[in-house]
Amino acid sequence: MLGVVHLKDVVKQGMRERFDEMRRMGIRTVMITGDNPLTARAIADEAGVDDFLAEATPEDKLALIKREQEGGRLVAMTGDGTNDAPALAQADVGVAMNTGTSAAKEAGNMVDLDSNPTKLIEIVEIGKQLLITRGALTTFSIANDIAKYFAIVPAMFAAVYPGLDTLNVMRLASPQSAILSAVVFNALVIIALVPLALRGVRYRPNSASALLSRNLYVYGLGGVVAPFIGIKLIDLLIQFLPGMS
Repeated sequence: MLGVVHLKDVVKQGMRERFDEMRRMGIRTVMITGDNPLTARAIADEAGVDDFLAEATPEDKLALIKREQEGGRLVAMTGDGTNDAPALAQADVGVAMNTGTSAAKEAGNMVDLDSNPTKLIEIVEIGKQLLITRGALTTFSIANDIAKYFAIVPAMFAAVYPGLDTLNVMRLASPQSAILSAVVFNALVIIALVPLALRGVRYRPNSASALLSRNLYVYGLGGVVAPFIGIKLIDLLIQFLPGMS
């Protein structure tokens, strides 16, 4: 024997780390290939994917995606070949590579100009950031209303129903200052939330339960505490204005 030539698919540098990041985001990765099972297993182990499907025909790819969807899962598919087109069309999110065939580009929902299969991470991050931002603002808004009711309800109805004065836990100076303080705080908090809405709540790769707990703590509890402090401080400033006593 004079020598040996070793031929193999080369896994891009950093792919294992990217798949690990997907796993932390709660995404299960499956490599689908037309190669034989031995080659597929070797590449899957080297890349760090969760599972693989070898010697896959277009029908096999389509059946796998349908099976996952029937199990209640949201499925994203990346591909570049004509044989990927049916699966790209069936997937909830189909990402075709820019270097792929016209059939793949037509079947997908979007085209990755960089032709990087792990671009799904950016897609998921943007989508989750939008959902988290909307949820955080909604949570803060609902929690924010709780404190305002402790200011406005006693101010409006305590004269008719004296028992409601027990809700005035902030001990605001007068009904007039209580209502004005709540209105001013509401105007200020809307302005303060505009940069957050434009920038978005930062997304960190984590489980859904951990993200929910964090946002409830920050924007739920924060949405309750901030108005009590803000309305009281405003009341201390405006109680000396004419007509506020």
